[in-house]
Amino acid sequence: MQVRIQEGWRKALSGEFEKPYFSSLVSFLHREKAAGKCIYPPGGSIFRAFDLTPPEQVKVVILGQDPYHGPGQAMGLSFSVPDNIPIPPSLRNIFHEIETDLGIRMSGRPNLESWARQGVLLLNSVLTVEAGCPASHSSIGWQEFTDAVIRYLNDNYTGIVFLLWGRFAASKAALIDQSRHHVLTAAHPSPLARGAFFGCRHFSKTNAFLTAEGKTPIDWQL
Repeated sequence: MQVRIQEGWRKALSGEFEKPYFSSLVSFLHREKAAGKCIYPPGGSIFRAFDLTPPEQVKVVILGQDPYHGPGQAMGLSFSVPDNIPIPPSLRNIFHEIETDLGIRMSGRPNLESWARQGVLLLNSVLTVEAGCPASHSSIGWQEFTDAVIRYLNDNYTGIVFLLWGRFAASKAALIDQSRHHVLTAAHPSPLARGAFFGCRHFSKTNAFLTAEGKTPIDWQL
């Protein structure tokens, strides 16, 4: 099965694209669209995180759960929305933590592509969603695919920082060899966590890890 995705990732994940679960996943999406369902993000953006951050450039992974399900929000990057869309509450809290952690001021621009181009893989565990129905595609096979992404990075590289926020993301720590990589966990930045995310200092800690690995730190300022 031919999938339009960045060449390095296409080679890395070629085996996944040939597995029965992936064929079933693609067939499901085709059926849903044929039935008139609105699916986010648009088809050309489903693999946007991979297109912006080739495997050999990955320095940090920020793991989300599934795409935003409102009009115009989902763009294929976890936690990110286009500049013309109001900043979602979780991302607002992320920016607040960056400001207090690093002593910088964020512009409020919610498009995180500049992070992705620096080596931050903004990966959702589930890559599509039906409009207005959060978690609607959580059981169609995407998690098997994105778990394979995490395993590939774990097995083929060293010194990647994995930021796992909330219980769902933290469960993926079992896929990561922490003698080869750095794992930071915290509460989810959602307001539902009642501020438990604040004070995690993951952004300064990430840059400290990257510097110790001889890698260029991330410029988090937008």
